[in-house]
Amino acid sequence: ADAQWPHFLYADMRAAPRAIASAVEAVSALELDLLTLAPRHELGSFAERLMLPCGLYLLGFYQNLERIQAPDSDEVVATGQFMLLRRAPYEAVGGHAPVCGAICEDVELALLMKRRGHRVLLMDGNLLLSTRMYTGWSTLWPGFAKNLVQLLGGPLRTLLAAPVIVALAWTAVWLPLFDLAAVSHGVGGAPAALALAALGSAAVVGLHVGGAVHFRIPWWYGLLFPLGYTAGAVMALDSVRWRFTGRVHWKGRVYTS
Repeated sequence: ADAQWPHFLYADMRAAPRAIASAVEAVSALELDLLTLAPRHELGSFAERLMLPCGLYLLGFYQNLERIQAPDSDEVVATGQFMLLRRAPYEAVGGHAPVCGAICEDVELALLMKRRGHRVLLMDGNLLLSTRMYTGWSTLWPGFAKNLVQLLGGPLRTLLAAPVIVALAWTAVWLPLFDLAAVSHGVGGAPAALALAALGSAAVVGLHVGGAVHFRIPWWYGLLFPLGYTAGAVMALDSVRWRFTGRVHWKGRVYTS
């Protein structure tokens, strides 16, 4: 193709009629060289509804997008689900050829372009794009395990983050119960501790219930977040295992890492 705007779209994406036009307008107005758009996620199975909101929350809190997306940062955040590029910068870095063997080739391409001085940006495409990435555990687990190590900053950071994430999630459950038991035993200061713990837990629960409403799934999925983060931590450890074996299997292909 010899178009001015090379455009890549995953096969499971559904785009609104003006999606591409809106993206071209954004690239022109912001003087970007690569624009990626994050879609709205449609969640059908129990596994998707349990894991996707927790995964997206984790990335939202784990990554400082303002810092990462700054032009002078040597990091990048991107998704290959929707990518629109200027042709000249894309060809200048060799297109997809330098990253064709990478497990996360979309992120590697964006990183390559940014480090060559081109402007890269991830934006919200919620109103223009929707997707259902997985259909259950059989597709979700390998999809998460393939990418989690890179998304969490490498094997060491993944191994450190996994138990911390699980501990924080379950703390929202057991800490108010612990303080309630202390109140029942007349421990001094326990009522104040219970009030603070209850407020903190209510905020965490409210955040996840609000997320369930946002994703248009039953609200009570928001109460299951400790299970979601626990399963995610196991997937993260499995992701590290995949990388240490040096061979990642994905949709019939084998990648060396």
